[in-house]
Amino acid sequence: MIQLSDHFDYKRLLRFTFPSVVMLVFTSIYGVVDGFFVSNFAGKTPFAAVNFIFPVLIILGCAGFMFGTGGSALIAKTLGEGDGRRANEIFSLLVAWGAACGVVLAVLGFVLMPSIAARLGAQGQLLRDSVRYGRIIVLALPFYILQSEFQCLFVTAEKPKLGLAATVAAGTVNMVLDALLVGVLRWGLEGAAAATAVSQLVGGALPLAYFGRRNSSLLRLGRCRFDGGMVLKACANGASELMSSISMSVVSMLYNAQLMAKAGEDGVAAYGVLMYVSLVFQAIFIGYSVGVAPVVGYHHGAGSRDELKGLLRRSAVLIGSFSVAMCLAGEGLGRPLAILFVGYDRALLDMTAHAFSIFSISFLFSGLAIFGSSFFTALNDGLTSALISFLRTLVFQCAAVLLFSALWGLDGI
Repeated sequence: MIQLSDHFDYKRLLRFTFPSVVMLVFTSIYGVVDGFFVSNFAGKTPFAAVNFIFPVLIILGCAGFMFGTGGSALIAKTLGEGDGRRANEIFSLLVAWGAACGVVLAVLGFVLMPSIAARLGAQGQLLRDSVRYGRIIVLALPFYILQSEFQCLFVTAEKPKLGLAATVAAGTVNMVLDALLVGVLRWGLEGAAAATAVSQLVGGALPLAYFGRRNSSLLRLGRCRFDGGMVLKACANGASELMSSISMSVVSMLYNAQLMAKAGEDGVAAYGVLMYVSLVFQAIFIGYSVGVAPVVGYHHGAGSRDELKGLLRRSAVLIGSFSVAMCLAGEGLGRPLAILFVGYDRALLDMTAHAFSIFSISFLFSGLAIFGSSFFTALNDGLTSALISFLRTLVFQCAAVLLFSALWGLDGI
C-alpha cells in the first residue's frame, strides 16, 4: 500500500492519484447523463433549463469542496506532524460542519429558487422548468456536500480506492435511474432531478457509514469539540476551491445572459454541452490535484523540502502532457460529442460543434492553474491559492466574455 510518507516517483504518483482522477471524472460523467437524457427525451427547453439553473446548484454545493480541500490540507499536515488524535478531531469537526451547512443551504435554496431563476433572466417555461429541477436537487444538498467533502478526505485517509468505489456506486445509481425514470417511464425533468438527488444521497451516506465505524484507514468519525478557529482555518485553506466553484458559476450565469441575448435558448443549450464536456476534461486536472494534495500537505508538515520540489516538478510534467492530449481530443471529438447531445437539431448541432473548435484551446492552459491553486492550498497558503483562482475563474473570464462578445459576437463568447 502506498503511504503519504513515501517517496513519489512518476509511477507511484500516477498510481496514487489515479483513483482520485477516475473518481472525479466519473462524478462528472454521471452529472452529464442528466443532460443527455433530458435533451434526447424531454427536449431542448428542459435541457436549457438544466444548464440554466446548474450554476446556482454548484454554488450551493461548493461548501463541500471547500471543507474537503481545506480540511484535507490541515489533516494531512497534522498527520505529518505525528498527531493522529488531533487529525481525527479535525476530521470529525469538519464533517459535522459540512452536514450542518448543507441543511441550511438546502432550505434557503428551496425557498429562494423561483426568485433566483427569475432574476437570472428565466421566463415562461424556462423559468418553470428551472425551478422544478432545482428544487428537487436541493433536497439532497446535505448529502451532496458530504459527498464532495469525502472525495478529498478519502485520499487523506489513504483510501482513495474506497472513495472511487463510493463514487462509482453513486454514479451507477444515477445512470440506472436516469435510464428508468427518463428513458423508460418518461418522467422528464423531474425524473432526471430525482435520479441525481438519490445518487447524491448514496454518495454522501456510504462514506458516513464507513468512517462512522472502526475501519482500517487513518481517520474515523468520533466526538469532537467546537473549534471555530480550526473551522475558519479550513475555510481559509479551501477558499481558493470555494472561490473557483463560485466564480465559475457566476461566470456561467454571465455566459447564459449573454447567450440568451445573442442566440436565445439554442445558445444556452450549446454552452451547456461545452460545459458538460469541460467538466469531464477538467475533472482530470482536479482529480490529480485532489490526489496529490495530501502528499504535499504531509511532506510540508514533515519539513521534506526536497520531496516537495520533486512533487512540483513531476506534477508540472504530467499536467502539461494531459493538457496537450485533452486539447487534441477536444478538437477531434467536438462534433461527435455534439451529436450525442443535440443531434436532433441541425442548427444547434452546427453551433455546438463550431464552439468546440474554439473552446478546446482552453485545455492547454487550465490544468496548470488548477494544479497551482491546489498546490498552495496543500501548503496551507490559502491566500495565494485564492488569488490564483479569483483571477483565473472570475476576473479574466468576466472581462473576456464582455469584451470578446462585443468584438466578435457569438464566437467571442
